[in-house]
Amino acid sequence: MNLVDIHCHLNHDKFKKDLDTVIENAKKADVKVIITAGVNVPTNRQALELAKKYDIVKCSLGIYPIDALNIRIDALDEVGLARQAEPFDVEKELDFIKKNKSKIVAIGECGMDFKYLKNYEKQQKQNFQKVIGTAEKIKKPIIVHSRSAEQACIDMLESSRLKKIVMHCFGGRKALIKKAADNGWSFSIPPVIKRLQHFETVVSLVNINQLLTETDAPWLSPEVGIRNEPKNVIESIKKIAAIKKFTQEETANSIFLNYQRIFM
Repeated sequence: MNLVDIHCHLNHDKFKKDLDTVIENAKKADVKVIITAGVNVPTNRQALELAKKYDIVKCSLGIYPIDALNIRIDALDEVGLARQAEPFDVEKELDFIKKNKSKIVAIGECGMDFKYLKNYEKQQKQNFQKVIGTAEKIKKPIIVHSRSAEQACIDMLESSRLKKIVMHCFGGRKALIKKAADNGWSFSIPPVIKRLQHFETVVSLVNINQLLTETDAPWLSPEVGIRNEPKNVIESIKKIAAIKKFTQEETANSIFLNYQRIFM
């Protein structure tokens, strides 16, 4: 099979000791492409280096909505979301992304997050608009984080000129899933579908031609308490195949074609 993981974080500390093995495991599991995502200044540079080092790794460069606010909030530290201690200039980092457009397949992870930062809605919208503008200028797909901000993200994306939009780990209600799908956007399905009913709902409502597979590794594992990694996209394939009543081979081939249409 031809498998693809369109969104993960290979630079994470949880991969530091055995990343070579993780990549080899992915190859043995028929994963042909892994897109590793940057979210801020250091991780964007790490993503570029990983894409140079490993033949099956490509990268997307992003501006994570929480990092972009340049604030420190104790509640975020507790849930592991405040990742970058040093403030950075969003526009300067977007200029860096523009300069490296030939080395990337997408912009992301980017978007908005109102679950923990609802009080910063205005600033998040301003930052996301800058990211959208960059994606329009360099004509790259965009991989969108929209936790508890699904409606707001959809509204902004609908006002853009972007066509190649991937809703990463989309948590919106049925009406919003249908709205995004009707716009022709795609949805990436993580292996946690094995234990979360919501992603089964996404798959059931969205055409196979608009589905992709991701891991968001090291998070969203198919098994509780186990580090996720790219080889586990097969778990997404299994569930999608069962829901759509296709063989796993047919499902994998369809999703790989979707990957090629969006990112190549």
